[in-house]
Amino acid sequence: MNPNTFPTKGNLILAKNSLALATQGYGLMDKKRNILLRELMELIDQARDIQSEIDATFTEAYKALQRANIELGISFVQDIASSVPVENGIRIKARSIMGTEIPLVQHEDAPLNLTYAYYSTRQSLDEARARFEKVKELTIRLSMVENSAYRLANNIKKTQKRANALKNITIPMYQELTKDITGALEEKEREEFTRLKVIKRMKEKGA
Repeated sequence: MNPNTFPTKGNLILAKNSLALATQGYGLMDKKRNILLRELMELIDQARDIQSEIDATFTEAYKALQRANIELGISFVQDIASSVPVENGIRIKARSIMGTEIPLVQHEDAPLNLTYAYYSTRQSLDEARARFEKVKELTIRLSMVENSAYRLANNIKKTQKRANALKNITIPMYQELTKDITGALEEKEREEFTRLKVIKRMKEKGA
């Protein structure tokens, strides 16, 4: 048997302190969950807007690319595409929201170095490149937002689990323990009071 469950005043104080701590912990967990939920909802809205913008920009980019393929020839456009340098200006850091580490993606804007001459191409190719550059920027933003949302959702799930454990297991347990110890102590006091009254009456009779 757990000695902390014995009906003593010391154990009653311990039980009350544990109950207060568990109640405070639940309040903090619930507050944290609400803050993370609010952040998650904002990220979901951002992701939806960015995805919508990406879809529209992709459509425009492919239309421009199709025009460039028709006007310049697919082989010529493919040669130019293969000469575009690999993106290496992306840096990933991290920031914390209520203990959740989420990525902070930074992209260094570099000057647009053309890999072809204006005189040998058409406006459609410039439009396609500009649109795909925008798609790249939007995709970087979307990856950061979606990754952040995933991590927040994970933490919300853990926080909810801890809050439920406190609310449904820990707090009721200490409430019941406090009630049981209080009841046992009150019963003991009544027994002691009755015993003292009996002793007093016996003394009075003896006198």
